[in-house]
Amino acid sequence: MKEVNEMHVAVLAGGPGSEREVSIASAKGVAGALEGNVAKVTVVDVKGADFLLPDHVDVAFNVIHGTFGEDGELQAELEKRGVPYTGARRESSKLAFDKILSKNAFLLEGVSTPDSEVVQINQENCTPGSIGIPCVVKPPREGSSVGVHLVETPEKWIAAIADAGRYSEDVMVEQLIRGKELTVGIVGDEILPVVHIQPRSGFYDISNKYPWMTGEGGTDYFCPAHLSDEVTRAVQEQALRAHQSLGIEVYSRVDVLLREEDNKPFVLEVNTIPGMTESSLLPKAASEAGINYANLCLKIIKLSCNFD
Repeated sequence: MKEVNEMHVAVLAGGPGSEREVSIASAKGVAGALEGNVAKVTVVDVKGADFLLPDHVDVAFNVIHGTFGEDGELQAELEKRGVPYTGARRESSKLAFDKILSKNAFLLEGVSTPDSEVVQINQENCTPGSIGIPCVVKPPREGSSVGVHLVETPEKWIAAIADAGRYSEDVMVEQLIRGKELTVGIVGDEILPVVHIQPRSGFYDISNKYPWMTGEGGTDYFCPAHLSDEVTRAVQEQALRAHQSLGIEVYSRVDVLLREEDNKPFVLEVNTIPGMTESSLLPKAASEAGINYANLCLKIIKLSCNFD
């Protein structure tokens, strides 16, 4: 195996899904960070399984968020071609991307997570079931809060189901936990500092995550989060347990809600291809831990190559 500084790295960007623009931004950041630290960097715009890689690529750095990037399909394609790649392998990617499957894995391993129920929206008289209102509606196989709705009235339920139905016929209806939105990065065996995500209005939806893309919203970030040592340990422990429950290799970013009345952490999901612009949450937490952006990208490559 070559040393990382001798490698030709193909940064895989875009993808065919709803997070294409975000992925392109991540790819530009990663490519810039790798320039001068590896032998060669090539950005590859991926629109489907027929994407072309340049000759003599040593590793594919996957920053395709969501569909055909985070769901195991790209991983399967790269394995078929015999191309080493960064991040979680095929099976753990598929498990983490599906909110229903990952929720079941959390429960099996004792991870604290909000109660939920799966409903079929094509059924007559589709209701929130045992969860009731208020609740959160989530398409089970989308990222970046695409199609996610906070439902506090029956009218909002109708609108949420109509929107979620654009992505799948089944939706996850989840217990609404009120409190601080947190995220925890895990790289190798290192748990990074907790980031507190504070949207300026509403919740951490796509407009608050990416105001540069939507032209609205906005969020403030605090790293490390202003939490007691005891609460910080509890949040990081649940994040690590969730990461391990899915068998994730290399790195991830775990989203957690800290319930306001008792500071109990609840894991929402695990992102196997988190945002990777220099200002994204994983690089922000890594920087707080003393790992600069370029070294984070290099570390991800080194850790990933150990699995090939």
